[in-house]
Amino acid sequence: MSLATTLWEDNADLAASALAHPFVRRLGDGTLPEPVFAGYVAQDAFYLESFARAYALAVAHSPDRAGFDAFADLLAGVRDELRLHEGYAARFGIDLARVEPLPATLAYTDFLLATAALGSLGQTCAALTPCMRLYAHLGRSLAAGEPDDRYGDWIRTYADPAFEELAATLEGLLDTYAVAGDARTATVYRRAMRLEVGFFEAAYTN
Repeated sequence: MSLATTLWEDNADLAASALAHPFVRRLGDGTLPEPVFAGYVAQDAFYLESFARAYALAVAHSPDRAGFDAFADLLAGVRDELRLHEGYAARFGIDLARVEPLPATLAYTDFLLATAALGSLGQTCAALTPCMRLYAHLGRSLAAGEPDDRYGDWIRTYADPAFEELAATLEGLLDTYAVAGDARTATVYRRAMRLEVGFFEAAYTN
């Protein structure tokens, strides 16, 4: 079993918590209030800029051409996500350049950037992978449940096989660059999963 698969299975409790969270459930059935979703979009756009910068640091730290190319492709994928958020921002009248990040958002972005700047490349992958794998999981799970189409663009984006391919690419990079037996890698992965659940909680309650 690959390291990426092991880490995902070891954190199944947090993936289940995310899927069961009222923010995610109500996003799927269309009952999530638009102001709550709009607030989430603003916070997620702020987060994604740091996510993209972490990919850029991974590009810079890549020891070989294969990694350089793969991380560059993943960085391009974030630009597609940001375009989705820009569409929602236009719909809800959000000025993404003036978003004030919530503490949960800053906790996540600070963690990502510190790991990408100071950690090993394997640890950077461990910090980034939970977001990609979890969102692919949530997208597919919601799409399988005949969701309401109110937030259909969001669900379709993360249920798309192209997004699954990006998540699998990042997992492959985690398997390639993580050092076998490095306990820090598992710690980083679980920390990122906890921050994902906290991000949904903050979006729902603020």
